[in-house]
Amino acid sequence: MRVKNLMIGIVSSIAIFTLTACGADNKEISPAEDTTASKNVHTDHSDMNHSGSGEVPEDLKKAENPTYKIGSQAIIEADHMKGMKGAKATIVGAYNTTAYVVSYTPVTGGETVKNHKWVIQEEIKEAGNKPLKLGTKVTLEADHMEGMKGATAEIESAEKTTVYMIDYMPTTGGDEVKNHKWVTESELSPIK
Repeated sequence: MRVKNLMIGIVSSIAIFTLTACGADNKEISPAEDTTASKNVHTDHSDMNHSGSGEVPEDLKKAENPTYKIGSQAIIEADHMKGMKGAKATIVGAYNTTAYVVSYTPVTGGETVKNHKWVIQEEIKEAGNKPLKLGTKVTLEADHMEGMKGATAEIESAEKTTVYMIDYMPTTGGDEVKNHKWVTESELSPIK
């Protein structure tokens, strides 16, 4: 029984640590003068693996003429996680949608994840086609990290944009990140 309780404690601690590491600062868009939005932001993503399966929602529309074409490269300007900013990205997918910054409490328990970038329209249960308003409570279908799918979230900001799935080598070294979801068009810049 002690071993079982010890294992539950270890797994819970790892889950809490992992979940608290996935917030990101909200530099691009923020709720109207909400000074509390950035106070509980977690920016250390050094222990996270942001690689994904490459699967996308069935109803997600491919961008017809994206700024960054599939197979092309760009520089990442976002700093969602350590080693991301300044890395060279290879574009794996480009889609037109509305991207949201959300705050949510993981279904696995633990601290609220503040200002998570990005969840897209098609990853929100019963979101429909119209952009959601700030403050709207939603259920997440995104499964970017443990405890996200099925969580109740609040919309903190929204941006109609092209989102990109990317592969990149972190500037801090380590394994290549594959199929990272998502970066927005404004978070990429051309290679000069």
